Amino acid sequence: MSKLSTLVLLAGFAAGSAWAKDITFRKITLTPHFWAEGAAAGDFNRDGRQDVVYGPFWWAGPEFTQRHEYRTPTATSFKRKQSDGSEEQVPGYEGALGSNNAYSDNFFTWTGDFNHDGWIDILLIGLPGEPTWWFENPRGTAGLWTRHVVLDVTDNESPMFTQFVGDPAPELVCNSKGFFGYAVHDPAHPERPWTFHPVTPNKNYHKYNHGVGVGDVNGDGRLDLLEKDGWWEQPASLEGDPVWKHHPFTFCPPPPEAGVPVGGAQMYAYDVNGDGRNDVITAYAAHGYRLAWFEQTRDGAAISFQPHLVIGKTPQENRHGVAFSQVHAIDLVDMDGDGLKDLIAGKRFWAHGPQGDPEPNAPAVLYWFRLVRGPGNTAEYIPHLIDNNSGVGTQVMAVDVSGDRRPDVVVGNKKGGYVFVQEDAKGPR
Repeated sequence: MSKLSTLVLLAGFAAGSAWAKDITFRKITLTPHFWAEGAAAGDFNRDGRQDVVYGPFWWAGPEFTQRHEYRTPTATSFKRKQSDGSEEQVPGYEGALGSNNAYSDNFFTWTGDFNHDGWIDILLIGLPGEPTWWFENPRGTAGLWTRHVVLDVTDNESPMFTQFVGDPAPELVCNSKGFFGYAVHDPAHPERPWTFHPVTPNKNYHKYNHGVGVGDVNGDGRLDLLEKDGWWEQPASLEGDPVWKHHPFTFCPPPPEAGVPVGGAQMYAYDVNGDGRNDVITAYAAHGYRLAWFEQTRDGAAISFQPHLVIGKTPQENRHGVAFSQVHAIDLVDMDGDGLKDLIAGKRFWAHGPQGDPEPNAPAVLYWFRLVRGPGNTAEYIPHLIDNNSGVGTQVMAVDVSGDRRPDVVVGNKKGGYVFVQEDAKGPR
């Protein structure tokens, strides 16, 4: 590329992103206590306002000051030693307010009306390898919500709850008991456990496997399954639960850092550079470094991918000087209303405690990365800091909480539970 072409390209990126710097977020702290590694939103009391669930509680919007308990907490508090040697009881699991590592019983949370009664329920995934439940909204009455089994074993640290196989209801996409697949509920009998449909052979996929996602990779109109070692092509018919065709590709190479698990975060297929082919977005290592998009390339009918770093291990690896470790959660959303889907990502704080993983005590940053396309099917993600003292958990969710049709961000992790409300931006929407 000539010097003039480079200058034109960079100028295009800069002009397209200048106004996005004016987007700000108002931080609402639900609680500083550690109850879960994710949070979600839903109108639980049917007042027309979005509420937020984090751990065993939900907070009524739009103020988020009134807390309700929908299930009994499995941990109530931990002891923290004070400077004078005395001890105090701190609510929740031991996280950033303590000095030791602990894990919650809640890795992922989603919401939906699972029994079709018009009231929003809560879907909860615990630790990998343990059951998944949905909790039935008591329709405005007081008391704990009734619990129903979804799956007896849900594996993977990056499962998704999304529309996958063409029916109107979302499916739970994960691995379970050695298989990758998806779980479907029976709308006629919502109280029954969901049915798991494997799409791979039993390859003994581990319960702590990292990285799974969905998207139409080959452009045939059917969503495929993405995982760290390639993608599985959805067949024309799902009758009899056939094994899907595997297309190997290493999206998450073994990290060079010692002791870091192999595998990334949530995975998405999206046309990043506007060339008409869906690319793949994920982290190289959920507990290490590097967030990237993989440009789809074609050699005849053969599909491959060319990686492009969004952030690397060091600030010098992108022109914005941004780098952080433990990109354990990603969401894909049009944050600024320009018609292109941006990224929400950040650092998971103390994934393995204050001494585990690279840079465990660095600031727990939360960013949105604006997608800007340039000439010649080029693209760049431009980072914008949302917050430097929250980060992500195993989950981060962009959702319109305020009702202004702009995505806000909800986060839950070892720093606590937070809502980031997008405020007015200077520029077009």
